Amino acid sequence: MTIRLLVVDDDPLVRAGLALMLGGAHDLDIVGEGSDGSEVPELVARLDPDVVLMDIRMERVDGLTATEELRRRPGAPEVLVLTTFHADEQVVRALGAGAAGFVLKDTPPAEIVAAVRRVAGGDPVLSPAVTRQLMAKVADQRHERGADPRRRAAIARIDTLAEREREVVVAVGRGQSNAEIAGALFLSVPTVKTHVSRVLAKLGLNNRVQIALLAHDAGLLDDTP
Repeated sequence: MTIRLLVVDDDPLVRAGLALMLGGAHDLDIVGEGSDGSEVPELVARLDPDVVLMDIRMERVDGLTATEELRRRPGAPEVLVLTTFHADEQVVRALGAGAAGFVLKDTPPAEIVAAVRRVAGGDPVLSPAVTRQLMAKVADQRHERGADPRRRAAIARIDTLAEREREVVVAVGRGQSNAEIAGALFLSVPTVKTHVSRVLAKLGLNNRVQIALLAHDAGLLDDTP
């Protein structure tokens, strides 16, 4: 399968570098480039990419706003955010908006290619350590606003799931990949993907990071080391 990739960054040198790095991968096809978030809706409608590699900081419409608007649309492509930060407020907002993960701009080329492949395959590009860091950051923010109502609401949503779906939610919250979940729960990888898709649909979520945040809110990860 060839992965159709759209690159959006306001720096032409960065775009050229990404095109050079990613263009050599046999299964990646860079179908277009954009220099601002304002161009994203038209480019996506015309080029139909599988993944958008999106810069955060752009002059007119930033990558956060573009991601939020894009992910609200049915059938939207996955968004992989480019950033120079590990877990700042903007990255948290991007993940909350439905981005599938993020890569640093100084990430080695092979790892960026691998990240694009993972996102296209339905896996987030977040290590368990980074996932925990982000969830802790969001949890601190929510605690300041009052955590109890949010926890009750999260538990009520989790309670709508079947037992196996709940187990998958906990595993996703721990940052496990589909293969790791399959091994732990004695399931096939396609079955795990099916459960994840059902959870997303039932709970009205965009991606696995949002599943992890909901699991955290519900207290399902309190015993996670």
